[in-house]
Amino acid sequence: MVRVCTLPMRLLALDYGADLVYCEEIIDRKLLLSQRIENGVLGTIDFVMSDGTIVFRTCPQEKGKVIFQLGTSDAKRALAAARMVEKDVAGIDINMGCPKEFSIKGGMGCALLTQPEKVKRILTTLVEGLSIPVTCKIRVLPDLDKTIELAKLIESTKVAALAVHGRKRDERPHHKNRNHFIQAIASALAIPVIANGGSREILQFQDIEKFRIETGASSVMIARAAEWNCSIFRKEGMIPLYDVVRQYLRYAFKYDNNEINTKYCLLQMMHESMDMPEGQGTLSVKSMDEISTVWGMTEEYDQVQKDRKEQESLIKQQKDEVGCGFKRRKADDGVILIELPVKFDRRCYLPAMSPKQSLHEWCRKCCFMSPVYKTEEHAEDRSFHCRVLVDDKWYTTPFWEKKKQFAEQAAAMCCLLVHGIHDGRIKEPDDQTPEMRQEWHRVASAQIQEETLLMTANAEANVKRQDENKECFVTLETQLLKASSWDCHKTQKYPEESKKSEEDDLKVAKTMANENPLECYYTADFT
Repeated sequence: MVRVCTLPMRLLALDYGADLVYCEEIIDRKLLLSQRIENGVLGTIDFVMSDGTIVFRTCPQEKGKVIFQLGTSDAKRALAAARMVEKDVAGIDINMGCPKEFSIKGGMGCALLTQPEKVKRILTTLVEGLSIPVTCKIRVLPDLDKTIELAKLIESTKVAALAVHGRKRDERPHHKNRNHFIQAIASALAIPVIANGGSREILQFQDIEKFRIETGASSVMIARAAEWNCSIFRKEGMIPLYDVVRQYLRYAFKYDNNEINTKYCLLQMMHESMDMPEGQGTLSVKSMDEISTVWGMTEEYDQVQKDRKEQESLIKQQKDEVGCGFKRRKADDGVILIELPVKFDRRCYLPAMSPKQSLHEWCRKCCFMSPVYKTEEHAEDRSFHCRVLVDDKWYTTPFWEKKKQFAEQAAAMCCLLVHGIHDGRIKEPDDQTPEMRQEWHRVASAQIQEETLLMTANAEANVKRQDENKECFVTLETQLLKASSWDCHKTQKYPEESKKSEEDDLKVAKTMANENPLECYYTADFT
């Protein structure tokens, strides 16, 4: 299920008795643009985009039980993407049953049902190229015989199992599921068939087995019924939705699920229970903090946040990260570049006073030139990175943002925080603390002070060298005066020898010019 089968919901389903769980469909191109990161703070494996977006997150608790659902239309690209997660999941499932427009337009999902050769090529490439099981999910075609023909072709690729949703491409949940189609397919194949599409019939745990028997399948895949209440998998019977939601939120807090996805899942779970006391409050929440308040879990949420910050501090100490991520180096153009690990969160600022506006005002008061922003775009995933030039120094962050404006605001934040200037925020972002900002400013100030001392020492050394050179020039000047006086006498008494001496002097002057242009300048100026 799109946006629902993220880590908290998968763990909840496993807790209540599910044998296997699937992640939401993830497009191969998106996965290929991500980077695999071991998250020491959360104890997870994350696949992260350049702008910080989490594409896929998994943890040891679901090891060996999570199936990665891949959206693809190309065999080589699918294999490259699948190999990225091969060591972190139990299997790869190719989604050929998604009826959504975005999937079909990309040649994925249900669009593959009428392209048997491409289906065979994709599945064969994956089966031969991976060390973990490969499965596939389809929807039924209008004709049963053609559906069985497609199912047998899929079986010939040596996939481990086939999931069948009993509705056609253009049908939706209110249409009846064709259980007899699934039964016919299960009878025609030797590999396990997983029945799907029976959420309207599955109201309690016992209904799962009834659906399996009716379809003749090896197992049952449940989507909407589990989305509404994950305790549908519980043999002892379902538990009240209120308790299910609170357990879901514990996982959402623990694994840092974002507030947008968390809110969406909560509303799906309460689809018929919005009259709950927490219903209207959930509709208006805009942060995880507000969600915890609505559901009476503030203490649990605060404790999770406290534990996470302690873990972050411990990891930073172990890595000996000086200055909490503060970095300073020379850019390609030779100008000093200062970097802080900050991201712009617009919820922390009023529209009337953003970091960019604060920076512009500060530059005006300091009589600096107006800030100059230089932004670059990552074409493949449409993310942006920016640096800002203020008082002959660049300021930036290591992160890429989804919007150009956010990237510029983050660069402005970096400059203001380095100089200890308030950036206009009305509340603290989750990834920052006042102590961290003070540490950034302290480290920056210490480096600036060290730089100033070094510049002063260099200046004093230069003055000393200039004084020594002046003494040398005065001595040289005295010698030249004597030589000039002698040359004058020599010219009058010995004209021919004087001419030869002048030529020798010219050679000496040229040699001095090559060895020390500055001394030559003073000599020429004197003579």
